[in-house]
Amino acid sequence: MKILIVEDNEMNRDMLSRRLLKKGFEIIIAVDGAEGVEKTINEKPDLVLMDMSLPVMDGWEATKNLKANNETAKIPIIALTAHAMAQDKEKALAAGCDEYDTKPIDLNRLLSKISSLT
Repeated sequence: MKILIVEDNEMNRDMLSRRLLKKGFEIIIAVDGAEGVEKTINEKPDLVLMDMSLPVMDGWEATKNLKANNETAKIPIIALTAHAMAQDKEKALAAGCDEYDTKPIDLNRLLSKISSLT
């Protein structure tokens, strides 16, 4: 299964990608929202892990763009954010995210959400 990680923080990106690679996932990386949209369109991942606080285009806008595009609308997106307030989850789901998870990442919890969406 191919997962696109859209994350601007290099340490978070490296840690998450290494952990998912060990679990057998194929990983694609994007470092900002615009690149995330472009790579989702070109690479057609099975799932997108979308950081919401991104440069160039934030995760909210990137998600709205992907869900508005017929080619990418059905690809599940999990919002990843350090913001753990109830309204943050509602905002992520309203933007089109299929699921929501908070940082720091709990790998077992994230894997459970990934499997429920794929």
